[in-house]
Amino acid sequence: MNWQIAIDGPASAGKSTIAKILASNLGYIYVDTGAMYRTVTLAVKRAHIDYNDESKVIELLDKINIDFEPDVSGQRVFLNHDDVTEEIRSNEITNNVSQVAAYADVRTDLVERQRQLAQEANIIMDGRDIGTTVLPLAQVKIFLVASVDERAQRRYKENMAKGMTANLETLKADIALRDYKDSHRAISPLIQADDAILVDTTGHSIEEVVTEITAIINDRQKK
Repeated sequence: MNWQIAIDGPASAGKSTIAKILASNLGYIYVDTGAMYRTVTLAVKRAHIDYNDESKVIELLDKINIDFEPDVSGQRVFLNHDDVTEEIRSNEITNNVSQVAAYADVRTDLVERQRQLAQEANIIMDGRDIGTTVLPLAQVKIFLVASVDERAQRRYKENMAKGMTANLETLKADIALRDYKDSHRAISPLIQADDAILVDTTGHSIEEVVTEITAIINDRQKK
């Protein structure tokens, strides 16, 4: 039996960082579902389609191939064989991905791709609706949260390290707005699954959070 670990939560709560480390430690496959939605958003941008043009966005789906390859940093993401790992983290993609991800047909398409990946091996998947929609039968579900201030600080440091222009107050506003969009969308909103365990990363190091979640996983696997 393959094990499925779902990690959900708002933007910059630490999901991807934590999931990558856990996957490496446990020897599981890691799938960053957020990167998949970002890749679709980038494809929309490259096709010069308005992010609000739902029908055109949906028409584009059949022309999009998304692939992952392991890397020393965790993972490389490819759009139609083009490495877009860094490009999908740009401010424009970050600010528009919630709009694209809200379209029902986009979610249906990517959820099917994600479920197919989950059938192939032990997997750790992070996103917004993994425990509620994508992998509702996952043996372990974590809902990762952190304060808006702390998440903005993390994003600020990440952007500065990449040489990207960043304004802390703008990042706080952007994160708060994205939280609202993700939790209020009609299709698969960001909510904590009834059987998910809440883990607050505010004020905690990555190592502390990894240790806490590892203990949760070990406890479940003993039952």
